[in-house]
Amino acid sequence: MIKSILGVLLLVGVFACDSIDSSKQTTSKEKVSEADVASEPAEDKRKVILFYGNSITAGYGLDISEAFPAIIQERLDSLGYDYNVINAGLSGETSAGGLSRIDWVLKTPVDIFALELGGNDGLRGISLDETEKNLSEIIKKVKQSNPQVKIIVAGMQIPPNMGQEYTDRFKDIFPMLAEKHNTALIPFILEGVGGIPELNLPDGIHPTPEGHKMLADNVWAVLKPIIDEDNI
Repeated sequence: MIKSILGVLLLVGVFACDSIDSSKQTTSKEKVSEADVASEPAEDKRKVILFYGNSITAGYGLDISEAFPAIIQERLDSLGYDYNVINAGLSGETSAGGLSRIDWVLKTPVDIFALELGGNDGLRGISLDETEKNLSEIIKKVKQSNPQVKIIVAGMQIPPNMGQEYTDRFKDIFPMLAEKHNTALIPFILEGVGGIPELNLPDGIHPTPEGHKMLADNVWAVLKPIIDEDNI
């Protein structure tokens, strides 16, 4: 947990920077020749783990290979687990935005789905009922796409800018959703990282590559038992 006032204040920025123009996080699109298309490898038959979130998942300010989903992929490969990780993080995403694009994302069959959204809602003071409803609808759509899917809800917290009651109720949304929909829960995905200067970029907000390694550990603690059960 964030154990200092500094940590709480820094956590504000985690969500605030989700609203920053995501153009700072660039991607490259290479032109593919007809020969390249003709020589494309066979369809990937591995099971899919999809991380669906905002700038935390997207690895804002870093190369995507340094974000925690890529670290999870490396760990899976090193241990011989046959899974393909997809990073579907989008900086600035809200629960409403996530709900609006989920059908498109689910065109790719998903076996394990990790939901990391809601932080921007809390920063903006969006109705907690609305946030809960949107996240619940996302979970329902994921289950409809694959009744056998395993779902992980990533818990988040916000500082008390909107009042303590709002803050407490926001924190409670995630365990409540996990219980309601019978999903796994990461209590707080930024555990051990939020508010720690050496684990964040110079802006004091977004995790460094080392910080993302700790995020990966937080995720792995919940993900590995699911994978092990899935491979029995």
